[in-house]
Amino acid sequence: MRYFIHLAYNGAAFFGWQIQPHHPSVQETLERGLSLLLHCERIPITGCGRTDTGVHSTSYFAHFDLPERVTLGDCDIFKDKFNNYLSSEIVIYRIFPVQPEAHARFDAIERTYQYFISTQKDPFLSHLRYFSFRKPDVNRMNEAAALLLQYEDFTSFSKVHTQVNNFICHISKAEWTVHGDELVFTITAKRFLRNMVRAIVGTLLDVGLGKLTVAEFQLIIEEKNRCSAGTSMPAQALFLTDVSYPWERILPNV
Repeated sequence: MRYFIHLAYNGAAFFGWQIQPHHPSVQETLERGLSLLLHCERIPITGCGRTDTGVHSTSYFAHFDLPERVTLGDCDIFKDKFNNYLSSEIVIYRIFPVQPEAHARFDAIERTYQYFISTQKDPFLSHLRYFSFRKPDVNRMNEAAALLLQYEDFTSFSKVHTQVNNFICHISKAEWTVHGDELVFTITAKRFLRNMVRAIVGTLLDVGLGKLTVAEFQLIIEEKNRCSAGTSMPAQALFLTDVSYPWERILPNV
């Protein structure tokens, strides 16, 4: 039987989602907890995607298969027990059965990330925000961000040495919003490249601070050269906030 897990985690405590030798990861923590709880061998858990070291998620999905003769029982009760096996940096919202072929990664339609920039120092949020002592021009940043929807190749914003077949991404949303002293960048696409969002944010911030023009931002996209783009922003302000699925096909027939 295959199950989906809906969870959230504070990435500061982990070296990303994927299992890393000698370093704590979200995947390893969940797999260890699940096996201890079920008193069985390690059960592989497949996530909806990789988040880098220090990146958070407020809405993450993963799936696992139960070995034969192992049952969860009531999913809500099991979810509460599972949470007791996890540190305060991870919370499981829900565990539910899905179709046997459902896949947390490959069935995802779109993923949404948000990056948070504060223009007011706050000692209680410094570990979750990037502080900018200068207020960038949001209108110019949105003008530049709109250009992202016109392109598919984002080599300029990808980590240089990465194992991917191509640098093609289809972005459906990219915009900045202002909430008091906070600027929030929201970007949605089916897939993202490593470091892509943080590199885009860093380059857009250069536009907002007058270091780049909108035309120069467009040229950076077209150059397909990571060296042309801005710096990669710190991880602590980046959140995976939504993952969309075709639930009518994934959930069991009732």
